[in-house]
Amino acid sequence: MNDIAITLLLIVSLFLILGSGVWIGLALSGVAWVAMSLFSPRSAGDAMAVTIWGSASGWTLTALPLFIWMGEILFRTRLSSDMFRGLAPWLQHLPGRLLHTNVVGCAIFAAVSGSSAATCATIGKMTLPELKRRGYPDDISIGSLAGAGTLGLLIPPSIIMIVYGVTADVSISDLFIAGVLPGIMLAGLFSGYLIYWALRNPDKVPPADAAMSFMEKLRASGSLIPVVLLIGAVLGSIYAGIATATEAAAVGVLGSLILSALQGSLNWQSFKDSLLGGTRLYCMIALILSGAAFLTLAMGYIGLPRHLAEWIATLGLSPFGLLMMMMLFYIVLGCFLDGISMVVLTMGVVMPTVLKAGIDPLWFGIFIVLVVEMAQITPPVGFNLFVLQGMTKREIGYISRVTLPFFFLMIAAVVLIYVFPQIVTYLPLRMKG
Repeated sequence: MNDIAITLLLIVSLFLILGSGVWIGLALSGVAWVAMSLFSPRSAGDAMAVTIWGSASGWTLTALPLFIWMGEILFRTRLSSDMFRGLAPWLQHLPGRLLHTNVVGCAIFAAVSGSSAATCATIGKMTLPELKRRGYPDDISIGSLAGAGTLGLLIPPSIIMIVYGVTADVSISDLFIAGVLPGIMLAGLFSGYLIYWALRNPDKVPPADAAMSFMEKLRASGSLIPVVLLIGAVLGSIYAGIATATEAAAVGVLGSLILSALQGSLNWQSFKDSLLGGTRLYCMIALILSGAAFLTLAMGYIGLPRHLAEWIATLGLSPFGLLMMMMLFYIVLGCFLDGISMVVLTMGVVMPTVLKAGIDPLWFGIFIVLVVEMAQITPPVGFNLFVLQGMTKREIGYISRVTLPFFFLMIAAVVLIYVFPQIVTYLPLRMKG
């Protein structure tokens, strides 16, 4: 069989297994087993055992369950309501007023969560009822939350960056540092659109609350101090070179436990719930990573990544053309798979092509995160859409429509980091210099 026939067979097999309701990690392993059994002389069982053990026992992956647990602990604290109370007084005079709490709140929580869905759910529980009570339109409230929730992937510490770093062999600490400026830029684009919307629709923006003095605003902002200190401890320890990403994750877990204890929300039940929630999420991700590692090995034995890279190279695409093709590919893939599956499933095929085109793998990591963010809000499998559907009881189609402007802003962000790659590379180079 030629490469095209083999590729089509494996793709059809994957979608048949996924369509039957089998877990994604097992589906990936099943397709890899088919590939190894039919097209490779090596024993599929031996290859699977060695590969899955190797992928699950890597030290680099240790940061992942720790950051997930940290997010789960904070998810069960009073952090969200305190954050709204601290942010609201400072946003009253911006066009769009309290709509900006979605963007700023998600940006802040993203820096202690690492998960897009957790960021979207936590901030949504806080802002949506309050914005509705004050008379803000549902479409812009829900759309801005869906878009801003994706910042959980881009602003470090990010689970998807850890997954990319492990699969593409790129420094996780460098990825974290590289994600800071693009994250701030994307949050700025979101807030800029809200300002534009408010200026175009002044009749839809409720009046400001009663004016507060500067000291009253400072007192209200006191509730932000714990989360700012936690962000400083986690990211500061990485940027200062004191801790690796894994050690910083342990600092984050300890800090979140202390924070929840001081808030009075830490008890045996919340501790157990956060630990079980983090374990369940990590086991799901680890199973996907293991299945994808086995599939990557099978692809290597068949030679598919090399042949595909050679085929793309013969197309004579410029680096920009290659990136646009990949962006389209990942957006389509995001209609069927979650972000982590997309990254681990494709890196074995994509990275040789990227390196051959002379694209910096660190820069490409941030590009991938931005494109996976788009996939979080593409139907029918956009995780943020599911989260918001459960919270608002609205149809997926409605949520997708009101989120569309923020999807286009993410495309604009991709173009900006291509035209100005220093947005990604400046801080990592500065830290090394």
